Amino acid sequence: MSPARPPEVAVLAVDGGNSKTDLLLVAPDGRLLASGRGPTSSHQKVGMDAGAERLVEQADAAWARAGLGPAAGRPAAAVGSYALAGADTPADVRRLRAAFETRRLASTTLIVNDSIAPIRAGSERGWGVGLICGAGVNAAGIGPDGRIARLAALGPISGDWGGGGALGMAALGAAVRARDGRGPRTVLERMVPAFFDMRRPIDVTYALEYGRLPETALYGLSPTVFAAARDGDAVAQGILDRLADELATMATAIIRRLHLARRDPVVVLAGGVFRARDASLEARIAAGIQAVAPGATIRRLGAPPVLGAALLGLDRLPGRSSSERAAAERRLRADVSASELGGA
Repeated sequence: MSPARPPEVAVLAVDGGNSKTDLLLVAPDGRLLASGRGPTSSHQKVGMDAGAERLVEQADAAWARAGLGPAAGRPAAAVGSYALAGADTPADVRRLRAAFETRRLASTTLIVNDSIAPIRAGSERGWGVGLICGAGVNAAGIGPDGRIARLAALGPISGDWGGGGALGMAALGAAVRARDGRGPRTVLERMVPAFFDMRRPIDVTYALEYGRLPETALYGLSPTVFAAARDGDAVAQGILDRLADELATMATAIIRRLHLARRDPVVVLAGGVFRARDASLEARIAAGIQAVAPGATIRRLGAPPVLGAALLGLDRLPGRSSSERAAAERRLRADVSASELGGA
C-alpha cells in the first residue's frame, strides 16, 4: 500500500507587524495545516535580510509542525501572501519581493501593507474599509471592483495623529499642563507618573528628555487614558474624543476615494487600542463615519489579521468555482478561530 500523499500547501500567509509575526499554512480547501507566532520580522526593525531569515525560520518550523518538512530542499507554497508593516511604498514592496523570492518560499508572491489584511479578515464580501489604531494609525480600503486606497501612514510627516503613542503623549502633556497651571485639572496628573512609579508628571518628562525612559514607553499609557475617561475625567475624555474624530475622518477619506458613500461598506476596527472595547469611542467613530456613509456598518475585528492575508492568498488561486471558494473560506475561518491564534 503506497503512503498517503501529503496535502498540498496552497497559501503561506504572513502578518508581519512591528512586534510579532503570525503565520499560517493553508490547504486549497481551506484546511489550516499549521499556525505559529514568532518575533517581528519587520525590515524596519531588524533589517531586510535579518527579517527575511526570521521569516524563513518560522516558515520552516510551520512546515515541520504540519509534517511537511523538506525532503529535498525547502518546500514552497503556491502563493505567499504577506501583509507587512513597512510595506508602505512601491520601493518597499520591490525590496521585500526580491528578498522573499530569493528565498523561494512560494511560487507566487503577494505583498500588501498590513492595513489591508483586516479588511479581508473582517468582511466576508472581500471589500470594505479597515481602520487601524495600534501604536500608530492607518486607514485603507478595498472597493467592490478590487481597487485599493490607503493613507501614507508615516506618522506626523504625513499628517497623522492617533494611536497608542499619541494617546500617551497627549496624556503626559495634559498632566504636565494641569500641574503647572496651563491646563484644566485632571486625574492624569496622578495616574501618568504613577504608571512609571514616579511622583510628578514633570519627572516623566525629565526621564524622557535625558534618555532614562524611551518615548515608546508612553504607548503603555493608553489603558490609563481609557480608565480616566471611564471615571468621568473630562480631559481624558477629550483626548479620546479627538482620537475618535481623527479615526472617523481617516475612514471617511477612504470611503470618498473609493466612492462608497452611497454603498454599505463594512468598516473594520483593528489594532491594540480597540482592545479597550470602549463603547463611547466606537460610537463616536460610527457617528462620524455614518454622517458620510449612512449605510456603513462598523465592527471590531474578531479574528487575527493573518486570516485576511490567508484569504487574500486563497483568492489568488485559479480554477475554482464560487462555491468552492466560499466553502474554503468558511472552513479556514472556523479552523483559525479554533487555533492558537484565534483569540489574538
